[in-house]
Amino acid sequence: MSALAPTLQAFFTERLINQRHASAHTIASYRDTCRLLLGFVEQRSGKAPCQLDIVDLDAPTIGAFLDHLQVGRGNSVRSRNTRLAAIHSLFRFAALRHPEHAESIARVLAIPSKRFDHASVSYLTPTEIDALLAAPDLTRWIGRRDHALLAVAVQTGLRVSELTALRYGDLELGTGPNVRCRGKGRKQRCTPLTANTVTILTAWIRERGDQDTDPLFPTSRGNALSRDAVALLVGKYADIARTRCPSLRTKIVSPHTLRHSCAMTLLASGVEVTVIALWLGHEQTRTAEIYIHADLAIKQRALSRTTPVSSAPGRYRAPDRLLAFLEDL
Repeated sequence: MSALAPTLQAFFTERLINQRHASAHTIASYRDTCRLLLGFVEQRSGKAPCQLDIVDLDAPTIGAFLDHLQVGRGNSVRSRNTRLAAIHSLFRFAALRHPEHAESIARVLAIPSKRFDHASVSYLTPTEIDALLAAPDLTRWIGRRDHALLAVAVQTGLRVSELTALRYGDLELGTGPNVRCRGKGRKQRCTPLTANTVTILTAWIRERGDQDTDPLFPTSRGNALSRDAVALLVGKYADIARTRCPSLRTKIVSPHTLRHSCAMTLLASGVEVTVIALWLGHEQTRTAEIYIHADLAIKQRALSRTTPVSSAPGRYRAPDRLLAFLEDL
């Protein structure tokens, strides 16, 4: 067995689990990165993963692996950078245990993250949200479960991992109704619930009647839904809602779109960005500033305030359809 195998094992058992006490999501992400990397190098070199050495994972090989993620697997730049961050963490650990490979490790650590364009966030309007919530078939058990899940997701803005981890005991539907979750970075968060969401959840809990430790949104076998299952059901109901709401046809609706929709609803209601950041469980307040950029109404109000005194407020409107067409080119 080469030096890579025990180093990789120690990275997970000593560094991630014992020293850093990393979350299960972090460990799973790093594990998947290592599995993809070792599989790629095995196909490239013909060596079994247990026979690979640190020198087999040099900078050109890591660079080829990152290109494979984007070209061969169709991963986004964000996913590519996430995989690179896991590789960097592994090699920083390896540098302490194997100084004889310092030069090769330093070249890997010098591989930079790739820059990418930051697109405006996608979110649903109130009309589109209503169409999505009306999509589940409430005459079926699965439809009532999915309707409750969508209502909670849109109103609270919980991440999909936080939604799937909810238990019955995380709900408080009496005075001051709220839902508690343990979010990203092990932060405990308590989000208030509206009267409509409380009504939906009360009916759902009355139907289920399970223990506090049982999943709030279970499968037919009683297990917690997976993240992929939530993504599939959101996509399914988005397809149904598109037949009733044509504006949804131009949008990609995912579980994270519902989180963005919650933030935009709060922003449109006049809630401060700092409160929205706390509501969503962001580590930094500036993270929630993306919603200001996505809200054209805020920019329109800012434009109106800068209108000269001698001119009428408002934006330029082309006086003719042909001129409007030329202006849009």
